[in-house]
Amino acid sequence: MADTETLDRDTWQAALDRMTEEHAGELVTIEILDPEIGHQYEAERLPFSYLSYDPRDEVVVVAVGGATARYPVVLRHMVQRPREIDVATHDIPEPAIRVVDGDGGATLITFYAAG
Repeated sequence: MADTETLDRDTWQAALDRMTEEHAGELVTIEILDPEIGHQYEAERLPFSYLSYDPRDEVVVVAVGGATARYPVVLRHMVQRPREIDVATHDIPEPAIRVVDGDGGATLITFYAAG
């Protein structure tokens, strides 16, 4: 990701909570970038629900749906044992977060304005 900031592990929980507040009401795409299985979309421009980090279980969770009758079910994508979180939020059309897991795979979370 160009022009990114790698977050300090101590700030992950607060930073992801802040991203949840800042991107409420937006749409999100979740892409899985895995060296073994390749590039796959898990969700494309679905209503964003939340993004969180649980330090006790060492997991990042991004959730979509659950807020409207059109998307009543919440889909949760979990990244186990994250080792790096990068954010690109300034001077780009769509803010994005990349979470690298313990095995070297990455999840790319991209935000889009709704409507």
